[in-house]
Amino acid sequence: MSKKGRVLVAMSGGIDSSLAAVLLHEQGYEVVGITMKTWDYASSGGSKKETGCCSLDSINDARNIAVDLGFPHLILDIRNEFGDYVIDHFTNEYLDGRTPNPCVLCNTHIKWDALLRRADKLDCEHIATGHYANIREENGRYVISKGIDEGKDQSYALWGVSQQSLSRTILPLGQLYKSQIREMAIERGFVELVNKSESYEICFVPDNDYRGFLKRRVPELEEKVDGGDFILEDGTVVGKHKGYPFYTIGQRKGLGIALGYPVYVTGIDKNNNRVVLGTVKDLEKNGMIVNQLTLQKYADMKGKPLETVTKVRYNHEGAPARIEQVSDHEIKVWFHEEVSAIAPGQAAVFYEGDDMIGGGWIKSSFKWQENEEGIIVENSALPSLK
Repeated sequence: MSKKGRVLVAMSGGIDSSLAAVLLHEQGYEVVGITMKTWDYASSGGSKKETGCCSLDSINDARNIAVDLGFPHLILDIRNEFGDYVIDHFTNEYLDGRTPNPCVLCNTHIKWDALLRRADKLDCEHIATGHYANIREENGRYVISKGIDEGKDQSYALWGVSQQSLSRTILPLGQLYKSQIREMAIERGFVELVNKSESYEICFVPDNDYRGFLKRRVPELEEKVDGGDFILEDGTVVGKHKGYPFYTIGQRKGLGIALGYPVYVTGIDKNNNRVVLGTVKDLEKNGMIVNQLTLQKYADMKGKPLETVTKVRYNHEGAPARIEQVSDHEIKVWFHEEVSAIAPGQAAVFYEGDDMIGGGWIKSSFKWQENEEGIIVENSALPSLK
């Protein structure tokens, strides 16, 4: 066995995970590659050709890298556990009027656990992925920090990984830029990886039509929810919609409503099958509640409010905010500026400099202001629905 130890590398067939395996192999680790089959495209009912991390082409691409470098490659079928957990959660969140983030859920609750279980069976001390992020040990905690390539940083997607999992995880790309990865691939003769397109779609919705997926997943759904009311923030009915699960906070296109000014989805009232519309200003909130916490840098933050930069979705640059842990499972966030389209169901992630403090799922949003006595007054997240 290698002096550096044995590492199980998650390989999707793309350039990042492939180069992660290549670099660890060159550094002297005993590499075992593994590709996880999470979804059967034939069962999705979508119209798009099979692509992405679960396709046969991707599996073969990962295997070819392993063959070229002489390390073993395995395929791990996790379709059952993926479907039961990730897809059911995805469907149920939309039915609850929320906007899910299945990729974060899969990373933190399915892939890491599946990798560690297989790593134990294969006597691998470590697991590794091609995420652009860093891990270090500090004060007895494993801390995730941003990758140095700001445009590719993927730390946001890792907030839910447990301390135990992080203690065995290697992220070889955290100190590299994407441009360097491309150069390394070319230098090593893997030109096909550089030319390979990268998929940013949800793996089980390959045609990027989540509404069509929901209709196929729940055949009776459309009949049950079609024809609900579009209402303004004061409760005025302004039209009929096609069903509340088919709309998301911040949506502007596809509403079929003409009011003489731009309107956006600002709220979802699932109990009454109503979709709330408002202006771009109505989308802005400056507070939120985040629950189902996973803390990374600190074990507990009760009684210790922190100044942070908080992201409310993957492509959000982050906004300055004060956060306070108000229970074992909940954090309250007060932004110092208005933030647009805070969507319940999305992940919120808190940063202290480049270090991730932790994250959780957005439960609700609200507006707050200081009164004349300097006391914070909070208003409800949703309009008063009449």
